Amino acid sequence: MRLQKYLAISGVASRRASEKMISEGHVTVNGKKVTQMGIQVDENTDRIAVDGKLVHPEAEKHYLAYNKPIGEVTTSSDPEGRDTVMDKFRDYPVRLYPVGRLDYDSEGLLLLTNDGEMMQHLLHPSHEVPKKYLAKVSNKVSEEELRRLREGIMIDDHLTSPADVRLVRYEAFDSVVLVTIHEGRNRQVRKMFEAIGHQVVMLKRIGFGPISLEDLPRGTWRRLTGREINMLKEL
Repeated sequence: MRLQKYLAISGVASRRASEKMISEGHVTVNGKKVTQMGIQVDENTDRIAVDGKLVHPEAEKHYLAYNKPIGEVTTSSDPEGRDTVMDKFRDYPVRLYPVGRLDYDSEGLLLLTNDGEMMQHLLHPSHEVPKKYLAKVSNKVSEEELRRLREGIMIDDHLTSPADVRLVRYEAFDSVVLVTIHEGRNRQVRKMFEAIGHQVVMLKRIGFGPISLEDLPRGTWRRLTGREINMLKEL
């Protein structure tokens, strides 16, 4: 199999991140540094290492749902010293990786796994995995503004894909809106509302594909059920 796929199924990182590690010279095959893409490796005979540490495909895969609170960054470490999502999983028996990101000032459902191949599939734009958010935004959002979001709106010189947008309720000074998108660009939901003149004051992801946050307490995690894992694989 290709080297980047081997690293992904070994739980090192997603395939894209593995390619970056290869190009930056972190990977060796049988003691020789490899920097080109597409090299084929034999998992039974070749010795693959990342920064000098041998890696092997992990037989047991783990799939977790975590309710990320506001104030954590979705990285393994932070140069500013802020709390990270991975701080909660330092003692977990295998190394986990977050499936995508949630902003520092956003909360809600985050999936974690050591299944690099599934992670790559879930994040690939061609699969259009839906992500569902509950957003509280400033002022009253009109039906015409909601229509613009549904049809696609220009942000960062790019037209967003059509979104499922539904008004939940009006509050005294805000609107609560349910938004489902099939893309994963940086701060996309916030930028969508900024483009129609509203600020997001609270953003919570409540669904990722077939997985729902439901009543999982903030700052806690649970293992996905076999049924949930199979639904993810069907994507």
